[in-house]
This record gives sequence, C-alpha cells and structure tokens, in this order.
Amino acid sequence: MRANLRKSGLLLFLALALSACGSGRPGMLNLRGDKVGPDEFSVLPGKPLQSPTDLSSLPEPTPGGTNLTDPTPNADAVAALGGNPAALGGTGIPASDGALVNHSARYGVQPGVREELAAADHALREGRGFFPTFGNLGNARYYRIYRNDRLDQEQELLRLRALGMKTPSAPPQE
Repeated sequence: MRANLRKSGLLLFLALALSACGSGRPGMLNLRGDKVGPDEFSVLPGKPLQSPTDLSSLPEPTPGGTNLTDPTPNADAVAALGGNPAALGGTGIPASDGALVNHSARYGVQPGVREELAAADHALREGRGFFPTFGNLGNARYYRIYRNDRLDQEQELLRLRALGMKTPSAPPQE
C-alpha cells in the first residue's frame, strides 16, 4: 500500500514539476505555427576550396559575382540525376527540349495557371470544415478534403489490366 502511495506521490510531483517548466504564454500551444522561424533549408554548405594550377591566370574578383565555391543546388541536382548542368545556364528553353514543349503546348497554354490553381486550392481547403488547419496535422486534413479526387492505384491497375494494357512497373498478378 505504501509503495503505491509513494509511486502516486512521485507521479504527482513529476507532473507538477513538469507543469512548472511552462511559461504560461498562450502562444506556446499554438499548433497552427503562424510565427516565421529560421529556415534551416536556406543554409547551403559551400563547395570545398580548390587550389588553382596557375595563380597568374586567376580572373579579377567581381563584387556580387559568383565564386567557384558557391553552392549550385539546381546544377548539382541535375548532375546527380544524370542531366547536363550546363543546360541550366541559358534562359528560355534548351533546343533539346523544344519538341517536348511544343507537344505539351499543342492545345494552348493558359498564363498564370499555377497561381490560379494555388488560389483555388487554398480557398477550397480554408472553406471546408469548422476547424482550421493545424501545423503537422494539416496533411490529414488535406487528404480528407481531397479523398474523393484521389486515384485509387490498385483499382486503376485492375482497370488497366482488364483493358489488356501492360503494366511492367506494377507487381505481377497473383
């Protein structure tokens, strides 16, 4: 009996001690996360320093220009995926992608479609339901709102197989 009483007393003490650690500010329980904090993804590590082969052939420094050690995440990602990072340097569409762009734009291109869709999505998500979107719980709300619009991949696989289409990347039929 005394052991249970001691355990209960210890638990009560720990709960009180833990509650004393709070500051009592109502913002501490703000799950929505309206405050803007530091962006840990904005810090990019620099490339390793290299010693040039000939110090007399170094270019003049350009204030505000780029260095060889400046991070280039887009070019690094393109190179990691097997692409040509030099194709990123120019503006516009590279000649190698011209046929793809022409084919995808054959029915016309609506300017500002991304902004329009983002605004419609935001209005839909904010207009549905009583409770606001909560920080990390917002994904559950997103999926709940769009559950009728999602593609059921197993049903689609069965439909394609019934049509006689080959599905080589899907698991084999049992």
